[in-house]
Amino acid sequence: MKQLSLILIGGGDRGSSYLKYLDKNPEKYKLVALAEPVKEKREYLKNRYNVPADMCFESFEKIFSIPKFADIAIIATQDKMHYIPAMQAIEKKYDLLLEKPIAPTPEECYRIAQSAKENGVKVLVCHVLRYTPFYKAVKKFIADGRLGEVMNVIHTEGVGNVHMSHSYVRGNWSKLEESAPMLLAKSCHDTDLMQWLINEPCKKVQSIGTLSYFCKKNKPEGAPKYCTDGCPHSNTCFYYAPDLYKIDTAEVAHFQAIVAKKFNPTEQEVEEALKTSPYGRCVFQCDNNVVDHQVVNMQFGHDKYVSFTMSGFNKGGRTSVFMGTKGELRANMENQTMDFYDYATRTTKSVYTPDVVLDQTIAGGHGGGDFGIMEDLYEYIANNNPSDSISDVSVSCLSHLICFAAEKSREQETTIDMDKYVAMLS
Repeated sequence: MKQLSLILIGGGDRGSSYLKYLDKNPEKYKLVALAEPVKEKREYLKNRYNVPADMCFESFEKIFSIPKFADIAIIATQDKMHYIPAMQAIEKKYDLLLEKPIAPTPEECYRIAQSAKENGVKVLVCHVLRYTPFYKAVKKFIADGRLGEVMNVIHTEGVGNVHMSHSYVRGNWSKLEESAPMLLAKSCHDTDLMQWLINEPCKKVQSIGTLSYFCKKNKPEGAPKYCTDGCPHSNTCFYYAPDLYKIDTAEVAHFQAIVAKKFNPTEQEVEEALKTSPYGRCVFQCDNNVVDHQVVNMQFGHDKYVSFTMSGFNKGGRTSVFMGTKGELRANMENQTMDFYDYATRTTKSVYTPDVVLDQTIAGGHGGGDFGIMEDLYEYIANNNPSDSISDVSVSCLSHLICFAAEKSREQETTIDMDKYVAMLS
């Protein structure tokens, strides 16, 4: 078995998550270099994966100044920092595992896809839901024809109120100018899923959405800027930081590491960080400007219609209803259920039983998607054996353009013709 060598650019949340695959499959991959600006994280990953000290860098520029020395570069930096390292890696002829979104602008997404084609490299975008056992089963069910022709889909992404407050109000994806439109940052997974499952091009996009709740107009009387500065609403606010980041769940433990800027922080380190970090701020007094709920209507092909809702006002999780000419499929990723109503028999039955119970949150590896993409990446690069989940970066680019078109539609209150929109970039 060939062992593939990896370079990691960005050793934070997402980058370190993909590396966990190496813990159980060391024969398939070896980390040979990394770039991570936070010293504690860099040292942790260096020691965990036995990376030579002279191949651990604060920035990616030094790595790409060296002649190509590895098989794959994983780029898992912040959204705004994808473009330059991706282009440099492609020019060096590295195959890439590129965290989504590809880039924060349509022009940069298009240029990365074009450069990959021109340089003959494989770029796999981390649309990890494609690689989950659950959505692979949905794809197979539709492909087998039991639904007939899919005519309508109602799809919902529940961001989750805690995740919403952490990432999109207090955190790194809270401001458009520093990250990307929230639909792109959070839900290009979902536009990719719809494009993949329906298997027809998106033709029209229309969207509405806004920032309604997490803003200054809803600040409770007397609430200080930081929760730790004696908030009189600490016993009733769902987002009181010292309590929210003490909740004993895998998701919150995952968020604690981000708050403290280190892996496996102590409770005291988290408490200290909340006094001064953005994650300790009152959610109604942050500088966030991305939407907190949005609806997107899409037409695929001549007559396939999707209504997609993204919202931060829920527990979290994804649900889909696929309405076909032979039946209806209700799929709930969080509960791991797929129920099919058959028009012929007028009966409903379960059509999916998971092999194992998987954590569906970001902390648990996206329901097997984080490991699934690493597994399929290996087969794709080492054995030239792409799975049905593998997609070319040009296909991923199209799913991103749906998000950009939706944002344009939301801002201009209009319907976007996707053929014309895509043509403007080429």
